[in-house]
Amino acid sequence: MQLGTAESVPGELATGWFDATELPTGTPERLPVVVAEGEEDGPTLWITAAIHGNEVTGMAVAQDVMTGELAEEIRGTVVCLPNLNPAGLRRNSRTSYYDDEDPNRYFPDPDAEQTRPPSVQQLVDERIYEAFADSADALVDLHTAHVGSMPFLIRDRVLYGESEARRASESRAAEPRDWRTEAEARELAAELESLVEAFGMPVVNEYAAAEYTEQNLQRSTAGAALNNAGIPAFTAELGGHAVVEEDVRAAGVEGVRNVMRELGVLPGDPDPAAVGPEAPVEFPVKRAVHPHTDAPGIARHRVEAGDVIEAGDPIADICTPHGDRKTTAESDHDGYVLGRMHGVAAYENDALASLAVRDDGDLVVPRDPDAGDDDRTDSDAAADDSG
Repeated sequence: MQLGTAESVPGELATGWFDATELPTGTPERLPVVVAEGEEDGPTLWITAAIHGNEVTGMAVAQDVMTGELAEEIRGTVVCLPNLNPAGLRRNSRTSYYDDEDPNRYFPDPDAEQTRPPSVQQLVDERIYEAFADSADALVDLHTAHVGSMPFLIRDRVLYGESEARRASESRAAEPRDWRTEAEARELAAELESLVEAFGMPVVNEYAAAEYTEQNLQRSTAGAALNNAGIPAFTAELGGHAVVEEDVRAAGVEGVRNVMRELGVLPGDPDPAAVGPEAPVEFPVKRAVHPHTDAPGIARHRVEAGDVIEAGDPIADICTPHGDRKTTAESDHDGYVLGRMHGVAAYENDALASLAVRDDGDLVVPRDPDAGDDDRTDSDAAADDSG
């Protein structure tokens, strides 16, 4: 296959560049590309990393997965873009300097509406999306989380049914169906589950559906791949940002290779136990930015990443500038701590931690919650009856 200037040859590793946009200085903004193509046909796995420019352990994992021998080991193809945000990397920042907003919120979404022309970041994201949507059978997007965070995987919920925009379209009857049924969504969710379980790190479900779309996460790299392109895709959060964490890097490389084994790209069975760490609780969990402080002050955390918590447990004390305790923020949930928020200066309603909390919700949800059962089919009902 060819992506930008990288043209793969069976049994060899190819490198090149993908021009994402042109800079005002007249030079292209180039994304590095590495492609390994096996001697035998097989699935195509995409690996993307560092769309947040300071999340460098993910970039190191992507680079180190693509060894010189990989093309000789695999069947199918592995496409790797180890840095989706070179502008952010250049200034050690989460964002780029040509669009100082989260670059991981601009991938295509059928419900997105705007009156202004697309921003540079939106154009870049759309070009990346078009490339993987056209060729990927699965996608792993590599990130890092908070300072001192434990490594974990984020599994998005799978949306089904028509989008709100399509439902309102006057021409919908003349258009081919471009939305998935509930049965199709459950099949996609099962494919995704097999990949995250193979990787070998704790799996944290994404926010509940309303918060998921409120935060525009259906327009993240993995969210758009999964819920727009229908590609099983997930996000790996590989520790903290700013520097490469060597132990997490090594575990991340093995986790990605486990995904290759699960897909049949690499021979053998995945060994999730070789990656770690294990989830500290046995019940399913989802992400929660929680708790928030109702008083400003200096946050003195009373928990660390990986700590198991119960509802009512203290998360942080909020102190005056002189060190006197003003209040204590407690958890409303059972679960465990993923990481603490950066810094200690807390304003009113600031979040103090990122938690994994008990999740009793479904992993397959309607794209439009108000649509009722209109999009259900007989096969959907049969899938429900089968459990």
